[in-house]
Amino acid sequence: MQDSNGDLRHRSSLAGVVAPAGPALPDTCLVSERTVRAYIGLGANVGDAETTLTDAVRALAALPGMRLRGVSRLYATEPVGVTDQPEFRNAVVALDVPGLPDSERGSIALLSALKALEREFGRRARERWGPRELDLDLLVFGRARVSIERPPAARSIDAVSDPAKAAKVLEVPHPAAASRLFVLAPLADLAPRLVPPGWGETVETARRRQEQEEGPGAVRALGGWDGGRRRWRTGHALARRPPQPR
Repeated sequence: MQDSNGDLRHRSSLAGVVAPAGPALPDTCLVSERTVRAYIGLGANVGDAETTLTDAVRALAALPGMRLRGVSRLYATEPVGVTDQPEFRNAVVALDVPGLPDSERGSIALLSALKALEREFGRRARERWGPRELDLDLLVFGRARVSIERPPAARSIDAVSDPAKAAKVLEVPHPAAASRLFVLAPLADLAPRLVPPGWGETVETARRRQEQEEGPGAVRALGGWDGGRRRWRTGHALARRPPQPR
């Protein structure tokens, strides 16, 4: 949803939980005049996952040089791979971020900030497909198609335990996003007509295709984002998608 009161960049607490201060981006980010629309996937299933994602949205909005442009509905999703674990909470946010001189440096700077936030929120290394305190994935970075080696700061904390995360190459758009309903459902809330580079279909078309494969029960919308209170209102306006970011 839109930042209706313009103060989403100022962090507040929810039920006494205060989000981490967040990592600083490189100084070059702060002077970049070019902005890029990026979509970030959020997921958690350890502890109070809804509160974690709420605070994560606030932390992302407070990153230097960022502007929060949209927040999807909150979804409950079935675990993938390792099914003997709690269901996840998932969402997607749209951010306008500094583009830097090129997409490679811009996407690496953003991903490094995401991985730092994961660590600040207590992310621990676990088995592949296992529980997550907080997962932040860079799904789309403007119109860029990026394949670049990650510096250490941009690598996953699961690189040792998860062979899929051990790759030192950042690929954007996220290579698995088009086949994951828990990504496509919230992304379609914000950008249904978006055709990410290399996809050949809209996000909404991909969502419908994947829903036929996984079944409509694989994801459940729990509530919409309340921009004034800066949190999800579960059970509120489930049938309506949030306004698309401009």
